[in-house]
Amino acid sequence: MNRLWKQCFGNGLSAQVEDLGGQGEWPTHPELLEWLAVEFHDSGWNVKQMVTLLVTSATYRQSSKLRPELHEADPNNRLLASQNPRRLEAEFVRDNALAIAGLLTLDVGGPPCKPYQPAGYYANIQFPDRNYVADTDAREYRRGLYMHRQRTFEHPMLANFDAPSREDCVASRSSANTPQQALTLLNDPTFVEAARVFAADLLQPKQPSDAARLTAAYRRTLARAPKPQEQQSLLVFLQQMRLAYRERPQDARSLVKVGLSPVRGDIAPVELAAWTSVCRVLLNLNETITRY
Repeated sequence: MNRLWKQCFGNGLSAQVEDLGGQGEWPTHPELLEWLAVEFHDSGWNVKQMVTLLVTSATYRQSSKLRPELHEADPNNRLLASQNPRRLEAEFVRDNALAIAGLLTLDVGGPPCKPYQPAGYYANIQFPDRNYVADTDAREYRRGLYMHRQRTFEHPMLANFDAPSREDCVASRSSANTPQQALTLLNDPTFVEAARVFAADLLQPKQPSDAARLTAAYRRTLARAPKPQEQQSLLVFLQQMRLAYRERPQDARSLVKVGLSPVRGDIAPVELAAWTSVCRVLLNLNETITRY
């Protein structure tokens, strides 16, 4: 239950999630942890029931804005006066982008999938030679849980977002903030393709104007409308991308061909490329990959 609590709240009731024993950290709310353990036992070890209990609690549904009066008394929010914002785990970063684009495959079980990976990435571990071949069907869009994992040589997207190598059991992951993460979100074919498919959906006739499309994109990505300065900035960026791709139409055609999903033939490549660039910005926002 301490580990389930950590998954929902960012920190366990005891920060020592690997080994809650005599040498671990004493829980901040020992009576609560004891009660949860008893409930878990009495439910017949029903994990789904316990997760439902946690996420429907008033504690979980709090705002993630820290209360100013508690900055000094409880700087790490161990007393749970607010929710803890935290970055999504590596597999969920990818799943989130695919879900926003409408590409995510929710099949349960089965063999691992092989998403896009840089050519020659296994060059340093040829014992014997390994030739990584990415999937060319719907398996490409399966959840990150099912991604192929090469022991000691993690997929670069997972490695950049601090996924463990699976050589050891890791109950608590690190959460770094590096430039490689932004470059992954901008340039990894999975995220470029997700942005392209997302953009194509926004360009349907149901959205009559650029401002309406941008509002729809924000609501789908961040579950809120854009702020005035955000909308103005991205509308200017959209016009800049239109001009740039009109001058370099070949770049536009190259961009909209990234990925396996078919390219919409009823949308001009320049327009689709411009909106793809806007969607790449949205998928790269810190707010997009942060759980509040």
